[in-house]
Amino acid sequence: MKAAKRWSLGNLRDMASSLPGPRHRSPSRRRARVWIIMAISLITFFAVFAYMYPHHSKRACYMISSRGCKALADWLPPSMREYSDDEIAARVVISEILSNPPVIKKDSKIAFMFLTPGALPFERLWDRFFQGHEGKFSVYIHASKERPVHYSRYFVNREIRSDEVVWGRISMVDAERRLLANALRDPTNQQFVLLSESCVPLRSFEYIYNYLMYSNVSYVDCFDDPGQHGSGRHMNHMLPEIQKKDFRKGAQWFTMKRQHAVATMADSLYYSKFRDYCGPGIENNKNCIADEHYLPTFFHMLDPTGISNWTVTQVDWSERKWHPKTYMPEDVTHELLNNLTSTDTVVHVTSVGVGEEIWMPCMWNGIKRPCYLFGRKFHPDTLDKLLDLFSNYTKSVSWQL
Repeated sequence: MKAAKRWSLGNLRDMASSLPGPRHRSPSRRRARVWIIMAISLITFFAVFAYMYPHHSKRACYMISSRGCKALADWLPPSMREYSDDEIAARVVISEILSNPPVIKKDSKIAFMFLTPGALPFERLWDRFFQGHEGKFSVYIHASKERPVHYSRYFVNREIRSDEVVWGRISMVDAERRLLANALRDPTNQQFVLLSESCVPLRSFEYIYNYLMYSNVSYVDCFDDPGQHGSGRHMNHMLPEIQKKDFRKGAQWFTMKRQHAVATMADSLYYSKFRDYCGPGIENNKNCIADEHYLPTFFHMLDPTGISNWTVTQVDWSERKWHPKTYMPEDVTHELLNNLTSTDTVVHVTSVGVGEEIWMPCMWNGIKRPCYLFGRKFHPDTLDKLLDLFSNYTKSVSWQL
């Protein structure tokens, strides 16, 4: 074996003499290091402070500027908010309702719920649509101003107790809930369709029945509009139950599965926030429109994967006005109806800038299909043209599962 090398004191001295001497740092460099450590400590303190007091808390912003507070809070992961007793109870009840699987039987029906001031100018068209499908549908009418005169046996004596409805007010949501409550009394009603007096069917009854009955979602319109007519309408009085980040917008014309209809009627907590704080000029001159925000926000918060985020009722907003385009007799052609029934993407227009557009495909159980089952804002004078074209445009596409 090789002998281990022995180190002597002389060897160590020689090694020490070969090493470089100590480096002397200048006082200015030491001060710089101290300042860096202090800056890092200060940033860490504010980061922890902002995490403990999220950006909607005023306490954090007393010590940090509002801009800096928001920037730090947005950068950090969200802190979990503790639910109140009322929120826990509401979420448990609604979760239990939604956990019940749908029950589709031979006698399952669609409830067609008409929300109208009075007359129903397209009764003759709906009469033709319903013919031959008795036992698969029911009709409910909320006439807020006057009792309509009926031309179809399917609409006779189908009015429910009604009350005044004012556009933009919670009374519109109340009318929707009143229709749902009456329709839910019939246990065979499994789908619930909200329609106005200006709505018309764009498909055959069989197509619509199968489309809705076998769908895995409810068709509730819902999108995030960060502009002044979207989340800009959120009221601070809605906190903490309804956060601004959860505030959504959408058209009121929905179709719902029975579970979602029951959940809507079971809700009092979130509904009360819109009843009390969503309306024209309630807070800082914000014009909150209850029927545009309540259901989209409610389902986004409690069952976001259970809704389609688009509506099966077509309406033309291309004029970018407060109300959509009204179809006149000269507009109604086979080409128009073919275009409406072949559209397979939807667009949501936000109130950001000149109107940012959000496009999305229309998916039915994971399959891309045409979006619309109904059309809205048809003038009463279009009735004769629609009757002439009805057989052709409703039979142009057959249903295939």
